[in-house]
Amino acid sequence: MNTLLCLGAGYTASSLATQLTGWRVLGTSRGQRPGFPGDVLPFQAARTALAHATHVLVSAAPTDAGDPVLAALDGALRPDLTVLYLSATSVYGHRPDGLAGEGDALAPTTARGRRRAAAEQAWRDTGVRLEIFRLAGIYGPGRSAFDRLQRPLIDAPGHSFARIHVDDAAAVLAAALADPQPGRICNVSDDEPAESAVVTEHAWSLLGRPAPARTPLADAELSPMAASFWTERRTLDCAARRALLPRLTYPTYREGLAAILRARTPTS
Repeated sequence: MNTLLCLGAGYTASSLATQLTGWRVLGTSRGQRPGFPGDVLPFQAARTALAHATHVLVSAAPTDAGDPVLAALDGALRPDLTVLYLSATSVYGHRPDGLAGEGDALAPTTARGRRRAAAEQAWRDTGVRLEIFRLAGIYGPGRSAFDRLQRPLIDAPGHSFARIHVDDAAAVLAAALADPQPGRICNVSDDEPAESAVVTEHAWSLLGRPAPARTPLADAELSPMAASFWTERRTLDCAARRALLPRLTYPTYREGLAAILRARTPTS
């Protein structure tokens, strides 16, 4: 039986685990993960669990000190392991005038992007059967515009963000596990980038309530981390994603938000 070890039993890994049949799924966590549909182990047990894994999903974010998973597993990775590494589109940097394609050279322009690019290279250097998935902003139940209605609507005309519903992101990963291709790089986004304010305004409309007035970006009081997301724009070419999963369940934020609302609303 194939065994998937999720190094980081988090949001995306949980959705992926629910979509796999005929697999044993293990997950590591530094805390409790009561909703994870698989066996959860403390992160300190990762080296032992790795001996039983055929496939590995890495979702832990790198830090200034490097990739924490690689630091913990130094010398324990086998060349026959298939590793799906979850990276981010920040590795492409600021590209307002053209597509960011999966074969493009990386040019990160934020510290966050530089850490991701360095982690990708560090995983390549291990010699495992590596596939890299550069994910847009992930949303879904509990992590959507409905959960951010009290935040200011930032007005930044033309500044669109790419996003992907967590279940579609997991479906892409499940398709990759069914058709492994070492060396694959895959941008993972839905079919319609949109301004953050537009998405939140649509959430208000689904609730049948008027949205508050927008706040100009220059007047928004943002933390340094939040502000960094507004320094970049890019449009993604998702050719590999379309090859793996031609039709998304939630091709735009509209379908995704509608499904989230249906799940939140009690039926009589």
